[in-house]
Amino acid sequence: MTDQKTPLRARLGKAARDPDEGRLAGPGRLRTTDLGVETDGDDGLSLADYAIEHGLRPSAARPSIPAYLRQLWRRAQFIVAFATARNVAMYTEARLGQLWQVLTPLLNAGVYFLIFGLLLKINRGVPNYFGFVVAGVFIFNFTQRSVITTSTVMTDSLELIRALHFPRAALPLAYVMIEFQQMLVSLVVLVPILLLTGEPLTWYWLLAIPALLVQTIFNVGVGLFSARLGSQVNDFSQLLPFLMRTWLYVSGVIFSIPTVSSNQKIVALLELNPAALFINLSRNALMITQRESAPGSKPYSKALCQQWHSPALGHNPNAQHKYQFYSAYCHNVGANPAHFWYYAIGWAVIAIVIGFWYFWRAETRYGRG
Repeated sequence: MTDQKTPLRARLGKAARDPDEGRLAGPGRLRTTDLGVETDGDDGLSLADYAIEHGLRPSAARPSIPAYLRQLWRRAQFIVAFATARNVAMYTEARLGQLWQVLTPLLNAGVYFLIFGLLLKINRGVPNYFGFVVAGVFIFNFTQRSVITTSTVMTDSLELIRALHFPRAALPLAYVMIEFQQMLVSLVVLVPILLLTGEPLTWYWLLAIPALLVQTIFNVGVGLFSARLGSQVNDFSQLLPFLMRTWLYVSGVIFSIPTVSSNQKIVALLELNPAALFINLSRNALMITQRESAPGSKPYSKALCQQWHSPALGHNPNAQHKYQFYSAYCHNVGANPAHFWYYAIGWAVIAIVIGFWYFWRAETRYGRG
């Protein structure tokens, strides 16, 4: 009889050399008498039972969350390299190449400024309205693109998923990294625009770094959620552009939220929208005009506040520039701006926890088509 301590691989090798040693008894069953396992009858031992008895697990089984996170961390270099390669290849066939990473949000900002700033003239008393719109569009575009691209990443990568074994979350992470790299390129254009429109370079600009990092964490969480939902609901990617357009219009991209209504609940609800929080944090960091014109930043003055509300003064784009700063003498009718960082971090934590858990739960389902 074969020694019980002989390694399984050696015993199977012996069976391969000798047709009478440990031959298969039928589909999914193994004659194990020569391997030192006692069985009843000639049917052999079920392979599934044998795997369970020896602690073997399917290679495609979903790992635990800690193990899954370790797998992702080991592939961090792959995620960054994949994102960089995709960024380089994205516009290779276009004549302007990588410039489209900047031109796309810049053209969008130009269209919004042309329609709302020049034609309709509804700047609503916002100083440096062009810089205000450009900053809002660039920052919102980072979240918008992250959600849209990750919504189709699993279905577009079926061949890769079926060919290689890796944690599937690496794909949406890589696509958010792509948008992060494009956002960094956009900042190279945004900074000169703000400087040319009169915004001074101050120490407050450093706050844009943590604001961008918190937004990136939020985008990863929402991207993971969007990736699983898009892989299971085919119509999700068709509906998503309309949802994102609505999100844009309620996030203060082209208008200042405190000017929308005097109802505190409505204004606070709009300001606590995560996209609006990230936009406000970045604008306050990069634009001194936003900090100095924020309602409640100066002692209340009824007379100056009324001048700002006047269509002939503060809300008139052709009026003197000083009237647009009188909004600082009005009461703040929305959420407390001092708490915006807490709300933004809270949204990021909620998004990454829920998004990761939701995506991880379906780890073994991706790639089935």
